[in-house]
Amino acid sequence: MSINDELLALAQQIALKAGELLLDRPASWELTSKSTAIDIATQMDVASEKLIVNAILASRPDDGIIGEEGAARESKSGYTWVIDPVDGTVNYFYGLPGWNISIALKDAQGVVAGVVHAPTIGSTWHATRGGGAFLNSIPIACNEPIELNRALISTGFAYDVADRINQLDLVNTLVPKIRDIRRMGAAATDICCVATGMVDGYIETGLKEWDLAAASLIAKEAGAIVTTHVWRGMELTVAGGAHIHGALMREIPA
Repeated sequence: MSINDELLALAQQIALKAGELLLDRPASWELTSKSTAIDIATQMDVASEKLIVNAILASRPDDGIIGEEGAARESKSGYTWVIDPVDGTVNYFYGLPGWNISIALKDAQGVVAGVVHAPTIGSTWHATRGGGAFLNSIPIACNEPIELNRALISTGFAYDVADRINQLDLVNTLVPKIRDIRRMGAAATDICCVATGMVDGYIETGLKEWDLAAASLIAKEAGAIVTTHVWRGMELTVAGGAHIHGALMREIPA
């Protein structure tokens, strides 16, 4: 077993344990606000990150860690874990499906392994760099080529309400030209759906490294292009097979 496969196996094991923790929903909620009043974390986000971090350090104490809920540790090994303990917290809080646990591991050249585990929809995606992408251990590939007028596109909206004005420009531009829009509520799940061909493309602003790290590797290993660039002062991420990615890029308003 290669080092990347060993790291992937550890990430999968930890993600499944975090999923078991999160499926045991609390009887009451402790909410904290982050970037805005509607950008929330629950006590379960914190508990999940603690479980993940402790499990990583028990096996690999010299690795670095970047976690959405504040876990931060410098790497002594050359490897750093990038963790979103609950991607799609609003879905989780409301009892909606599709939230996930996203765990990636990167070295100096980029992400080497990634797992996105979405227990409420029975889906666990994984990939290693150069090793292909899989959903529940079955190889996957993005849809390619797809014409813009036949494309099903997923998206999400920023927690900063002011940014939504710009995002609505994107939606208003795209809706007359595509098959339809889907809004699933968890970025890593959205991007993995591109990898699986469950949607054709994805476009959203404001994603962080922990949203992207695992899912982007999975999508790229499934044949998709995933890019992030500055647009109207925000980071805009676009994902899809080469044909639809190019078409979406051409439609982005100035």
